[in-house]
Amino acid sequence: MYLTKPTRFIGTFRSSIHHIRKLSTTQPLLSVFELNNEFVDSFASKSPPFGFNGLGEFVYMRTYSRTLESGAKEQWYQTVQRVVNGTYTMQKEWMEKTGMPWDETSAQEEAQDMFTRMFEMKFLPPGRGLWAMGTALTRKRKLYAALNNCAFVSTEDLKQDPTGPFCFLMDASMLGVGVGFDTLGAGTLTIRHLESDSSSSSQSHQRPTETSPPLNHTVSGTSTGHDSSSSQETSEKMHHVHTSSCSDSCGHTHHKPSRTRSFTHPAIITHNYNETFVVPDSREGWVQSLRILLDAFLNEDSKAHAVPTFDYSQIRPAGVPIKGFGGTSQGPNILKDMHQSIISILLESSGKPLSVTHIVDIMNIIGKCVVSGNVRRTAEIAFGDPFSDEYISLKDYKVNPHREAYGWTSNNSVFASLGMDYGGVCDKVKINGEPGFAWLENMRAYSRMGDEANNLDERATGGNPCLEQTLESYEMCCLVETFPVRHTSMDDYMETLKVALTYAKSVTLGPTHWPQSNAIMLRNRRIGASMSGIAQFIAQQGIHELKNWCDAGYNHIQQVDNQLSERFGVPLSIKTTSIKPSGTVSLLAGATPGMHFPESRFYLRRVRLSRDSELIAPLQEAGYSIEPAVGDENTVVVSFPVDAGEGVRTLDDVSMWEQLGIAAFLQKYWADNQVSCTVTFDPEKEGDQLRHALDLYQYQLKGVSFLPRVNKKFSSSDTSNAYAQMPYESISHEIYISELSKIRPLDLKSYVMSHRVDDNEVPDKFCDAAGCSLEGSDTVNPIP
Repeated sequence: MYLTKPTRFIGTFRSSIHHIRKLSTTQPLLSVFELNNEFVDSFASKSPPFGFNGLGEFVYMRTYSRTLESGAKEQWYQTVQRVVNGTYTMQKEWMEKTGMPWDETSAQEEAQDMFTRMFEMKFLPPGRGLWAMGTALTRKRKLYAALNNCAFVSTEDLKQDPTGPFCFLMDASMLGVGVGFDTLGAGTLTIRHLESDSSSSSQSHQRPTETSPPLNHTVSGTSTGHDSSSSQETSEKMHHVHTSSCSDSCGHTHHKPSRTRSFTHPAIITHNYNETFVVPDSREGWVQSLRILLDAFLNEDSKAHAVPTFDYSQIRPAGVPIKGFGGTSQGPNILKDMHQSIISILLESSGKPLSVTHIVDIMNIIGKCVVSGNVRRTAEIAFGDPFSDEYISLKDYKVNPHREAYGWTSNNSVFASLGMDYGGVCDKVKINGEPGFAWLENMRAYSRMGDEANNLDERATGGNPCLEQTLESYEMCCLVETFPVRHTSMDDYMETLKVALTYAKSVTLGPTHWPQSNAIMLRNRRIGASMSGIAQFIAQQGIHELKNWCDAGYNHIQQVDNQLSERFGVPLSIKTTSIKPSGTVSLLAGATPGMHFPESRFYLRRVRLSRDSELIAPLQEAGYSIEPAVGDENTVVVSFPVDAGEGVRTLDDVSMWEQLGIAAFLQKYWADNQVSCTVTFDPEKEGDQLRHALDLYQYQLKGVSFLPRVNKKFSSSDTSNAYAQMPYESISHEIYISELSKIRPLDLKSYVMSHRVDDNEVPDKFCDAAGCSLEGSDTVNPIP
């Protein structure tokens, strides 16, 4: 086998830095890896095992299949070929550039095993990998950040780097990466007073043209309500919580190492604030415009005396394809709106300390800009102080009416302290499910919660938007998904774990374009091998067998990581496993997402499509129900009958307490990162039990969020809470059989795009879990 025998490899950060400095994105493409064509062609006539009666294949063709030169869409075997070739090309380039041996024969053997297991959907890369791996985006442009799912950035060092966290979030979000952030920077900066075109008698520097109208810096009729004194107190409390030491089981204290660093974008442009900034029509240009704007307001050493002005004339009009940025241009208006919103907020607060609300406002406004125009999805999660009324009230739009326009762009969680009083926060949770909870003490001290504390993550500062990954500031991570329910034996599952980890470890070989992210990622090599279809596995084989597979699988992964680290000459991954919420990727395999249970065993899953979509004709030919969307003449609705599986329990059968118990079970036996768990609860019956549940499970979990069930189940026989064309409609077994009898096998092999998608596009999903993401378009959401 290509893997060498297990030997613990103690990688050095310095040697990794030396290797990564060689990886210039301007270097010519080295020799590529290619699967044997005869082997690949043998799969061309095989039917992929897509799940859920055509829904999985529909999602694949709509979301992950790329367009070939002929205009036809990739078939599944071609997507698998591209992904596997891309994975092993990354390995081969790494080995050649670092002067290490490469065994083509053994690599071919391994790659064919990876191909087979991916084709059979025993494991799948994340949605980002399905879309981007092996394309020009990674092979030629080396934009490896697009293969990573998520990131986190702290605002604690805003005093030293006032613009970095905000620019990092925007840059990453525009690549489809979901980003978490904290509010520790509140109170550390004072917003500078700048002259604006509405308050200064001097002539505006904005060049009023047809494509670049002047910005209006005024705000009409709303007050942001920022409480600066409250923010200063909150920042001090949060800093105490965030930097508290971790103690191991022997009583030794491990203080968090210093990690002050600044965000440095490789395309920084020196700007003369006396001149209008002409915004380049690129991701880097948009990010740079944000940097210029925030630097003027927040950098105490800034030479700006007036609000910066911008010329948007270089930005292509709406509808024009954008190479590199991805999708089509939405024109300059969404960027103008972002600039104007931030300017309005900061002008109103001139001379005041930057507050918790300011930080979250700016991050949320950036998120709104990124998803505006129906182009892509991203995600944000904010972390704050559980005892800050200012932070806890951010989504109370009676208190903060100005935030209603963009407050939806982040999930909000708190950094909870072990032993705290959860009563006050749970009162908010009972209403709308927020905030969620993250126990940073547990995240830092433990790998699996069933093992002894090891403090491997003592430098961790937060997590990603779905909270399945522990992260340091500016760190990114790659996820990969496995499906135990698609295996007939534990031995077979162990082999799948090997190839799944090989995919994820290979992604860590590709540097990002952010030096400070590389510095952390080279050291940590963090990945997250996940499981989906857990509810189905429990129904088939029981919780005890799941425990056996989790425990054996985790230990096997550590051995494989040891072998891969030695092969590549890199450090061991600091952590390797998680449970991600999943979504569209699990739909491909016909699996329930992550650890979550479905609302109903049988249901209709409705998906909205443009009435001009090329997918409509093959769907009609296969007999799927297609009807005009109510209230939208340009949209149609397609219905897919779904069976979640025999014996699978639904949320009606699983209490809040049992969901928490399963999350703790997985955190104990599988996840050394975290378990992404959104616990559905009955507000009337279980709402008052929330604080008691958290008291108990705070010692067994690293994070959790809640979702109140308002309408427990929408049924075709009970229309009291129904509305037309619901995304999910519970149906009886009889109706399911009737709907199933109407459809024939879906044939999408002749599906041709009316326009060719640019091979340089970035993926539009940081992950495939719609529960975490901000959506700019109609998408297929995960099974509830």
